[in-house]
Amino acid sequence: MSGKTKLTGQLLHDLRSPLNQIIGYSEMLAEESAGSDVEKIRVAGHRILTLIEENFTSSSSDPAAVVSRKEEKASLPAMFQAAVAPGLVLVVDDDATNRDVLSRRLKRQGHDVRMATSGRDALEVIGEADFDLVLLDIMMPDMDGYEVLERLKRDDRLRHIPVVMISALNELQSVVRCIEAGAEDYLTKPFDPTLLKARIDACLEKKRGRDRESVLYEQLQSNYRKLQEVEKLRDDMRNMIVHDLRTPLTAVIIGVEMLGKFGALSDTQRELIAIAARSGKTLLEMINDLLDVEKMESGTTRLEYRELSAAALVAGAIGQVAALANDGQVALVTEIPSALPAFSGDENKLSRTLVNLIANAIKFTPGGTVTISASSDDDQTMRFAVRDTGPGIPAEAFERIFEKFGQLDSHTKVGTGLGLAFCKLAVEAHGGQIQVESTPGSGSTFSFTIPIR
Repeated sequence: MSGKTKLTGQLLHDLRSPLNQIIGYSEMLAEESAGSDVEKIRVAGHRILTLIEENFTSSSSDPAAVVSRKEEKASLPAMFQAAVAPGLVLVVDDDATNRDVLSRRLKRQGHDVRMATSGRDALEVIGEADFDLVLLDIMMPDMDGYEVLERLKRDDRLRHIPVVMISALNELQSVVRCIEAGAEDYLTKPFDPTLLKARIDACLEKKRGRDRESVLYEQLQSNYRKLQEVEKLRDDMRNMIVHDLRTPLTAVIIGVEMLGKFGALSDTQRELIAIAARSGKTLLEMINDLLDVEKMESGTTRLEYRELSAAALVAGAIGQVAALANDGQVALVTEIPSALPAFSGDENKLSRTLVNLIANAIKFTPGGTVTISASSDDDQTMRFAVRDTGPGIPAEAFERIFEKFGQLDSHTKVGTGLGLAFCKLAVEAHGGQIQVESTPGSGSTFSFTIPIR
């Protein structure tokens, strides 16, 4: 900025400040009385201001920096004329007359006003009350408005308070600097009463909207924490109850199985005992699945890695579901190359994963075929797949079937209680992925891959 431009800016500032006072006082006097002499003073003040703007700003190095006060009034949205609840406003200005003019104007609008005589005074006063708005003069000795604004916005306790910068200079560079530093708005002296009210009301309304959002957010956070506590209590109680069910259920299963070893039983009695034993074991498996799912979700499960054979793992899983396949007249087919590499994994978790997937396929493929395959295309991952010839699964249900307690409607005939949720968590615990591919009416394929360690 040249010396001439600096001189022009300083002269503009020095001229605008007393004009702001003359126009401000005369406007307030004119509002209180119908005196024509007071109105003449106000009009004369505006004429001087117009001459200053026309003569000084026309030679400015940055003509785009000048904002016409007439354009500001003309563009004022009608919505800002609506009444807004008064607020607590801090006026910061080193000139006592400027503070008085602005304070009177704000009090007439119903606001509670506090004043600070300097930037340092403002930083001390602002922490003493819950201010709704700060009107901050830019040109002050010792600490100017720019520095005060920066300090306010760096303070987490104060940064939420909207700040409107006040200046006798109408320069675009100054406006941009203030807005980029976090100012809510920018006003130039002398103030148009209607524009001043509109800007202040808009800032207060926006601030109260943010306050409401903050209160609502805190309430949501509090409710969320309470919900988490309730869910944890529910989960703890459920896990305790489920855990305690295992011991009596195991005793029931053993007792039922022992009945078949005492005395002569009819074929019907043996069939009933077998049904009761299978049902008990199914229930026990559900309990174990639930407990394991909870452990894996909480991250407390530790995998016991050991070297495994894909063929042996599949054979063991098929052995556990062979009776179920016979009952449903389902043919079990395996496709396992002989040269597959060994891999590391938790045998119990992976075996149960395969058992769940195969049992699920058998259940919904009566009289059909279930094919279990294993492959390794890159010697980096091992892939297992269970393909059935059942009714298939709609694509929109692919994600839901792996959710805990997720179930589809009865028309799809797919049960997804805890088994598939366990499968997903067990595979992911190994660093792998599980997915499903299906076409309604053409069967479905559940597959998972895990890295070869």
